[in-house]
Amino acid sequence: MPISRQSLRNLSRQSLIAFGVFVLLFILVDNVLMPWFTEQGKSTAVPSVVGLPLEEAKVMLTQAGLVPKEAEIRPDKQFPIGTVAFQVPPPNAEVKYGRGIYLTVSGGEIMVSVPNLRGKSLREAVFTLERAGLRMGDVQFTPSEDIFMNTVISQSVEPGRKARSGSSIAIVVSQGKPGEKRAVPNVTLKSLTEAQRLLLQAGFKVGAINHQVSQDLLPNTVIEQYPKAGELAVFGQAVDLFVAQKVDPRATMEN
Repeated sequence: MPISRQSLRNLSRQSLIAFGVFVLLFILVDNVLMPWFTEQGKSTAVPSVVGLPLEEAKVMLTQAGLVPKEAEIRPDKQFPIGTVAFQVPPPNAEVKYGRGIYLTVSGGEIMVSVPNLRGKSLREAVFTLERAGLRMGDVQFTPSEDIFMNTVISQSVEPGRKARSGSSIAIVVSQGKPGEKRAVPNVTLKSLTEAQRLLLQAGFKVGAINHQVSQDLLPNTVIEQYPKAGELAVFGQAVDLFVAQKVDPRATMEN
């Protein structure tokens, strides 16, 4: 039975469609599937994306055949908000294609509210700043007829203002009436750090720090102080310290 012209046309159209599908499948296999199978098992060096904006880091990792994954957001004063602060695996590590790279994103510096120190004792002010994540800065003393001795008169940053966590706040403290005195605390045989803390809390400043060689005491231990412990001194006066210094073995050998 002879084939009609319409049947030939339909057969030709079907052949063209089938050929087109074949060509598309060939292109898909050759350009997508084959490179994917070829790359499986191979390794690549992880690019460094620390310091880059998150979206830029994702693009770079994707182009390298890796999978970017957001791990967490954490405060970081070194990197601006929204940039990568840390990556796992680290830069230049050899990993397989398709490996997930975990990115920690910077939330920026921690800012804290400055507490009100006015009217507090010097000791209270130190503790209040520590609880807020801040540190005591320079302490100045000034006589006052109206404000009790050892009371904070003013502070360098106004209460309620935001400051970087760990930053210092300077204060001015009342010495009380001119010439008013109090007993100097005993800081001998204390470490230098502890002596400085005790003097500050008692309302005195650390004066000159003199080092003396000592074979009996640990380095940075206070040997002597002036004024001595228990002596009356003007509030805010400096107390000089003599501190143990480590013996230099070379000096001993030379002698």
